[in-house]
This record gives sequence, C-alpha cells and structure tokens, in this order.
Amino acid sequence: MLKYSFSLLLFILLQLHSACAQHKPWLQFKPQAGTSNGKKVLLISGDEEYRSEESMPMMAKLLAKHGFETYVLFAIDPKTKQVNPEYQTNIPGLALLNSADLMIIATRFRALPDEQMSYIDRYLKAGKPVIGLRTATHAFNYGKDVKSAYKHYSFNEKEGPWKGGFGGLVLGETWINHHGDHGKEGTRAFINGLQVNVDNPILRGVKDIWVPSDVYGIKNTLNDANILVFGQPTSGMTASSPVNWQKTLMPIAWTREYQLPEGRKGKVFTSTMGSSVDLQSADLRRLILNASLWAVGLENSISADLDVSPVGNYTPKMFGFGTYDKGKYPEDFQ
Repeated sequence: MLKYSFSLLLFILLQLHSACAQHKPWLQFKPQAGTSNGKKVLLISGDEEYRSEESMPMMAKLLAKHGFETYVLFAIDPKTKQVNPEYQTNIPGLALLNSADLMIIATRFRALPDEQMSYIDRYLKAGKPVIGLRTATHAFNYGKDVKSAYKHYSFNEKEGPWKGGFGGLVLGETWINHHGDHGKEGTRAFINGLQVNVDNPILRGVKDIWVPSDVYGIKNTLNDANILVFGQPTSGMTASSPVNWQKTLMPIAWTREYQLPEGRKGKVFTSTMGSSVDLQSADLRRLILNASLWAVGLENSISADLDVSPVGNYTPKMFGFGTYDKGKYPEDFQ
C-alpha cells in the first residue's frame, strides 16, 4: 500500500511539474487574416497598483483588431509561473523586443536583472518608438546597494543625462507626486485645442476623457514636448464630479523625441493616465490606439471613427495594492 501511495504521489508531482512547465509566460494576439499592418507591438505589464495585467491584454486585443501583432508580458513568479505584479525582478519575454516595432510599457518600480534589461536598453538605443502609461514615469527602481549595469534607469537618478531615469530621459518626466487627491479625486481631461487645429492625428476623434485615477504632478516644463491633453483634478470619483479649480492644470498626455547617450533618436507618447479602470474610457482607448498608429508611421490610417470597443468582456478591478487576482497564469488573461 505504501509503495502504491508513493507512486501516486510521485505521479501527481510530475503532473503538477508538467503543468507548470507548459504555462507560457506571455500572451500573443494575431490580427485576422487579411488585416495585418505588418507591425509588432510588445506590451509590458508589471505594477502593484493599477492592474496593468488587466489593461495590457485588453489593449493588445484592441490593437490586434486594427492589424497589429501583439504580445503581452507579465511580472511572473519564477517558482509558480503565475502572474504576480508584486514580484519586481522578473518579466520574461523581453527578447521579443528584438523584432518589435513598438514598446508599450506600464511598469512600476521594477528592478529587472541585467539580462532582461539589456533588451530594453538595446531597443531604446535603436531609437524605436515608445508609449509610456501611468506608472511608466517611474518604471524602474534599483536600490543603492544593487549592482546593476542599468541602475541609471531608476526613477530617482539625480545627475547627468539620465537624471530622472527612464522616465526623465525617455518619457519626459519621472515620478513627482499625486497632484490630485489619490483615491478621492479623478481626472477631467482638457484636449489641447491648438493641437486639434493643426489636425494632430493622435487627437482625431478624442473628445471626452474622464478617468478615476488622479492627476500626477509634473515638475519638468516639457518645453521639448507637444502637450496634447491637460488634466484637472475632479472633486469626486465620478465623471459628473465638478472640476477642482483650486488645483492647477497639469499635462497628462504628450509626445516628444528621446535619445539615449550613444543612441538614435526615437519618438515617444506618454500619458499619466492608464490604470485598468481608466481604460473603460472609450476616448482614452482611442488616444492610445491613435498614438500606436502614429508611433509606427501609420498616422494616415487614423480616422475619428475607428472602432475602439474592447474585444470580449472587459470588467477591470479598481486600482489598489494587493487587489490582483492571485493564482492566475498569463493564459487566464487571454
């Protein structure tokens, strides 16, 4: 009996190991036959609060509907192979950047190993386009005692060309503060009419954005950027909440050029909006879709009536720490 019990236990353990080994650490979405635009987008999730593990798959499916081949990467616990946004040192699949035409990043305070960071660094030195959402302004954070060739990517880098880290050098701003009252004030967007008048393709069809996440503080003057959208805190957490005129406007979406030392110039779209619940806003989805087409040189295909409805059911969680779905694998976000 003991022999059979041991055999059964061994069989179960082998099955569990096999199941774990079969979990692919990323998602892939292909456009329907005949609709491909020939462009490949890598969407990188990995934040503890704003549920990018929910928003990035939704946006990946939306982009695939418009001709992109898309891949979604996740923060993965290497022991369980499960999605764990609180695991800050592992995002497998970044080698896919080698053949990507666009990187969309929504990470927060990651300290990735050098092997993984090397793909991001190579991509950026090639001057390829970037879209940074919400916490991407503070996408990386290496502690003082961490030995890494990429410590300068940290949001709190103080001096030199990398001041502000990835956010400062590439996106145009690092983490400053919550300008709005976090969890109590949302964001009312004001579209920059000057950019509308010159028919900026990213703003085509974008008219009405309100999101539950609050306005981030901006310290950089962004003199080298085209500000597309300004944001004002709202005194409440609904779309009908009045604007809080006691607080100033802040840029919440812009484009600019970036260039790493010894790298080529590239173009960037940044928005400090972008939590999973923010993306229930149709016009925010439109803004990001338009920015994606602009980033890869397909701005002539942007029209005001592009379909931005989510593919399938999209019911994201409210932002918050520790609220992610535990025990999920990447395929569960398919």
